[in-house]
Amino acid sequence: MKSRACLPWLQTLRIDLREFVPRDVEDVVRLDGDRRVMKFIGDGRVHTREETLAIFPRALRYSRLYADLGIWRASRRDTGAFIGWFSLKYAGKSCDVEIGYRLVPEAWGQGFATEGAAALRDYGFDDVGLSRIIGVTHPGNRASQHVLAKIGMADEGWGRYYDRRLRLFAVYA
Repeated sequence: MKSRACLPWLQTLRIDLREFVPRDVEDVVRLDGDRRVMKFIGDGRVHTREETLAIFPRALRYSRLYADLGIWRASRRDTGAFIGWFSLKYAGKSCDVEIGYRLVPEAWGQGFATEGAAALRDYGFDDVGLSRIIGVTHPGNRASQHVLAKIGMADEGWGRYYDRRLRLFAVYA
């Protein structure tokens, strides 16, 4: 992978994707504090404000620890409103690089997840030079599985990531 000091600014037709900065923490506090958002994340419980404040600095450092990988803040290009985040990062303790995303409920069902995930898939293959990208989902998260299929990922069955048995999807360059 090429080395870069920070993540590139990416744009899609409707989304601006940029590296998180410290002032973005309140958006993430609201996102991670929403039960609807967290239903299929980890053990399904919301993060308290204190937990998010403790975790957020890791998101800020990720792209400096792992060149070309990280977490992008997502906002609507037409209004500038925060809609969530997208990531391209190592999946837990594995060497697999995973596309991830978390969106505010107001952005659900409008194609934003597919649009942002496709942008990171293309970035991962075209700019980073990855040969394989995965996505993992809670077994019950049909909406996320649909997004991964729409960006060309094949269902590869079950995998163990984040100390959980999850649905594994993958796409190859």
